[in-house]
Amino acid sequence: MEVKIGSRTLSCPILQGGMGVGISLERLAGAVAAQGGMGTLSSAACGFREPDYWQNPKQANLRALRRQVQQAKESAQGSGMVAVNVMVATEQYADSVRTALQAGVDAVVSGAGLPLQLPALAAEAPESTAALAPIVSSGRAAALIAKVWDRRYHRIPDFVVLEGPLAGGHLGFSPEEAQQAQAGHPIPLSRLLQDVLEALAPYREKYQRDIPVFVAGGVENGAQMARYMQEGAAGAQFATRFLTTEECDASDGYKQIILNAQEEDVVIVKSPVGMPGRALRSPLIRRVESGARQPPERCLNCLTPCDPKTTPYCISRALIAAWEGDWDNGLFFCGARVGQWNAMSTVEEQMAQLMEEWRTAAL
Repeated sequence: MEVKIGSRTLSCPILQGGMGVGISLERLAGAVAAQGGMGTLSSAACGFREPDYWQNPKQANLRALRRQVQQAKESAQGSGMVAVNVMVATEQYADSVRTALQAGVDAVVSGAGLPLQLPALAAEAPESTAALAPIVSSGRAAALIAKVWDRRYHRIPDFVVLEGPLAGGHLGFSPEEAQQAQAGHPIPLSRLLQDVLEALAPYREKYQRDIPVFVAGGVENGAQMARYMQEGAAGAQFATRFLTTEECDASDGYKQIILNAQEEDVVIVKSPVGMPGRALRSPLIRRVESGARQPPERCLNCLTPCDPKTTPYCISRALIAAWEGDWDNGLFFCGARVGQWNAMSTVEEQMAQLMEEWRTAAL
């Protein structure tokens, strides 16, 4: 099942969601792309392994991002696509997009806010043919982004990622909606998909080309992906299932924590990004829930919405601690169905399983 995205074609309708800090970098993204899917690096604090990160975080991030994109593309060996996920809420949003484009990334995926300026940033790199995609959680958001891109820049998204309320990490829903989903009453992803398809229909017609929509958040297997594709999706994005692969860029300690996690360990957290998020109830989260505050030792100015004077904890340090496998101090983002992944595997095995399930269900 091939999917055309801009000037490229995916031989496998699978996207790997961007996961930071340090969870999906060059190894994971390159491995997914090598299997014909879209592998996605996370730009969030991606330079944290650089020797000068704590002294020069912005320079370290951009230096690392450029290298990571190039290494992922080398690993892909001309297959699939290598994307970068850049959160609108980050202070380095514009510079990260520019750097990824200059490095030759195949796509820029952008969420945690409305990426209304993304086409303008892409226009600064006219030699790039990278696809541009927003992450949305509603038809309303998809319609607004398409309208602004059309009027201001005379272009539309090359594809769209629709994240439902069961996704891991930051969620584009209200805290109440996120809690309802956690309690077993999510807004149906099928309904959200139809809303997004209807919102994009006028722009498909105007530009006479498709805008593929990939569903994410609670898509458990290839059979469910097949069902959503029958409803109009181009494919699906998966993230949590790639956490326990050999190629995942996280530490072994991090992977073991995910392997041991059960669905009852997952909670909705308040993130310094200003959005609700889904994560494991680690000791850090328990302390925050009790009203304790861990002020940043040194602010890295990584997020636009974050106020170091009031933030309950430094999200960059918490995510780096998670990458290291530090259960006491880490923030471990994950999807609602994390308990399903209790054995190590490889990217090739995961993608082969998804496609076999898809073929069986599509017959």
